[in-house]
Amino acid sequence: MLAAAPAHAATEIIHDWPTGIPSGPELEAAGAVIGEIRVNVGDIFDPSVPSENNWLYRTANKLHINTRESVVRNQLLFKPGQPYVQRLVDETERILRANDFLYDAWIRPVSYDGKTVVLEVRTRDTWTLNPGINYSRQGGANTSSIELEEKNLLGNGQRLSFGWTNDVDRESYDFEFFDPHFRSTWTRLGVVYSDADDGSTKALRLDRPFYALDTRRAGGGFLFDSIREDPRYAYGEEVGKFQHDEQFTDLYYGWSNGWKDGWVRRWTAGVTYHRNRYAEVVGESLGGPLPEDIELAYPWMGFDLIEDVYEERTNLDQIERTEDVLLGLRAGGRVGYAAEAVGSDRNALMVSAYVQNGWELGDKRALFVTSIASGRVENDGLRNAVLSAEARYYQQTSAKTKFFATINGTVSEALDADRQILLGGEEGLRGYPLRYQAGTSKALLTLEERYYTGWYPFRLFHVAGAAFFDMGRTWGTDVTGATSDGLLKDVGVGLRLGSSRSAFGNVVHIDLAFPLDGGDGIDSVQFVVETKARF
Repeated sequence: MLAAAPAHAATEIIHDWPTGIPSGPELEAAGAVIGEIRVNVGDIFDPSVPSENNWLYRTANKLHINTRESVVRNQLLFKPGQPYVQRLVDETERILRANDFLYDAWIRPVSYDGKTVVLEVRTRDTWTLNPGINYSRQGGANTSSIELEEKNLLGNGQRLSFGWTNDVDRESYDFEFFDPHFRSTWTRLGVVYSDADDGSTKALRLDRPFYALDTRRAGGGFLFDSIREDPRYAYGEEVGKFQHDEQFTDLYYGWSNGWKDGWVRRWTAGVTYHRNRYAEVVGESLGGPLPEDIELAYPWMGFDLIEDVYEERTNLDQIERTEDVLLGLRAGGRVGYAAEAVGSDRNALMVSAYVQNGWELGDKRALFVTSIASGRVENDGLRNAVLSAEARYYQQTSAKTKFFATINGTVSEALDADRQILLGGEEGLRGYPLRYQAGTSKALLTLEERYYTGWYPFRLFHVAGAAFFDMGRTWGTDVTGATSDGLLKDVGVGLRLGSSRSAFGNVVHIDLAFPLDGGDGIDSVQFVVETKARF
């Protein structure tokens, strides 16, 4: 057997299978048994790489507390003495990469004697302390914050943050704690508290989710209590607001037969209480009718279906980062009934559903489609019903370029008066103010040509760029009385910085967008700076 790897070895994870060792499916077919499991947690920077061997990067490694080995081991879906199963190895890699405090993860055999296979689990940490000032700008509005946030507290995988935030809606002082593996289990514990200039928010989560495809049981609850002032927007301007007092409680239990022939079926049952009360804000216009108070208490049943078809990709929604892409079907829904007899203020059938799928259209093309629907069926028909759908298309056009197109839309029926369907800079129409158009339905088309430079300055960011075209509009009359300005279009160029060392945001967007339509009050250019999960 090979000697144990050092505790903090090479930073860059090379996804090469060791020579002389059978492939994963061959090990499984041969009945290989897992022996020793070695965990190698890599530093943020690798001093063995000459360009990372300087005082700044060495200091960052020393200041950063690496993820504890036990945190990684607790997320493994296999143990010594168990048969080697390739799908469990693949899924464990996906679970580890889903941690934002880990940049990458890979599991490989390091020795095989014909019966026992020794595995190495290799990960690489990211910088997880954010002790400073944050700023973003989109749709002509700024968001700033001063906070202290740690996404891997003492290497335990816990998130702790507190600070001050000032955005377009409110100024607030915030606290959050989240432990995805409470007491070294798969139980999630989350606490949120926010004290804002328009109210406060408190939330508590304690549950054990379906953490893996073969998980058989799940359950827990979520509590939410908030008082805030919700704004109404028309043509990019706030036209009114109302006070919103919301309480939400959701308890559930789930069961499954686990992974069967590439498919997973899960059932859930639960109870939900959701109360919303509204009031006028003294000295402020409502900008429309005061929303109707609503109180719903209902049991529900849910079903989820997952096809286990995952593949690894690079330069899809990230830049030079391993991405786990679902190319199979995922669908599900819930049905519940709110009755006056159990505390609701009305009788209503509560329904929601979703479906998503992905397809490879040859070696260089892929298509992903998602749709989500929800609403209530009351005595007078469908209420607060929303149907949203999105299609995303990718086509490799050269070794360094990729064409991307997405179209998404939303339609609604009898919306509650506290909801708006908005379209503007915040929603993807980058050349216009945020929340510029409002209506009862909307559609947006985006076309992009992406360029991956291969430039890796200071070994901190992977640099890419994009030229884009956005086109969208709303239909119908909004609750504020606003109507659509018709079709709006913009063009622009942008810089993309894919963070390879930080846990805070995956891709930084710096865009210049030029509106092609709209009124005289719209700026001739929008400067957009934001951090997003996608390119």
